[in-house]
Amino acid sequence: MSITKTAPGAAPSLRPARPRTGERIIEGTLLAAALTSIVTTVAIIFAIFEPAIEFFAEPEITLVEFLTGTTWTPLFAASQAQFGVLPLVAATFTTSWIALAVAIPLGLGAAVYLAEYAGSRVRSVFKPTLEILAGIPTVVYGYFALTFFTPVVLEPIFGDSIGTFNMLSAGLIMGVMIIPVVASLSEDAITAVPQNLREGAYGMGSTKMQVSTRVVVPAAFSGIAAAFMLAVSRAVGETMIVALAAGKRSNFTFNPLQDGWTMTGFIVDAAQGDQPTGSIGYESLFAVAMLLFVITFVLNIISIRLVRKYREEYE
Repeated sequence: MSITKTAPGAAPSLRPARPRTGERIIEGTLLAAALTSIVTTVAIIFAIFEPAIEFFAEPEITLVEFLTGTTWTPLFAASQAQFGVLPLVAATFTTSWIALAVAIPLGLGAAVYLAEYAGSRVRSVFKPTLEILAGIPTVVYGYFALTFFTPVVLEPIFGDSIGTFNMLSAGLIMGVMIIPVVASLSEDAITAVPQNLREGAYGMGSTKMQVSTRVVVPAAFSGIAAAFMLAVSRAVGETMIVALAAGKRSNFTFNPLQDGWTMTGFIVDAAQGDQPTGSIGYESLFAVAMLLFVITFVLNIISIRLVRKYREEYE
């Protein structure tokens, strides 16, 4: 590296006088890697929105009917087809809130325990176990919910009130799958809290529990909020568990004991069907995908705003 000459009295610059060819190649490679995500996102938007726009261009379909209708039968004959997406939204919401009710408290509790209470020996056992849960394919979770959790655990409790396919089983197992996501990101946020905050709280006579819940967790809330929003997006976008365990009936209900057809479940089933390209049934797949994309996009915006808000408060 050469030293660039500067004006008299100024400190010499250690930057190279001429950019090296290797540095230009590395810079170009990194720029290409950064642009890949943008290009991929734009391509996904184009691939989804073009057929979705054609779907809403059909004379028998209106956006109001799509967003407010309670009957979803797009794969029926043209005279019987109805396009109210609320049954899919209701099933998606039901399985998601059940999953979050499991994943958020257990994941945050695991994160606080690992960061504040667990010793090195316990952590060496507990963390790999969480990583194993995160590495299990979702299709395995789906079959576990269908073939074991529902008949062995839920049916003895609820009896005939619950069927083979139900949203409760799908939501609970999906929550177990999301626990490592919440725990890992929340633990990283808690570990990043400066130690002097803990020492100051201890110096004022606080207990371990008070320091953890009233000092550390609030100080790490920006990272914890990001973990929660990622868990929400993960629950809304989960596919295989709900496709296998929740059922395939377009049923507008919030009763978790019944079966339901989620948005992602419909996309999987419709993509495997025999709908001809360009038909209304085929285009309805992209309409649902567009709605799912908009929902996750809004969730990401909310997540970014939360992280920025609380990061400014605690940094």
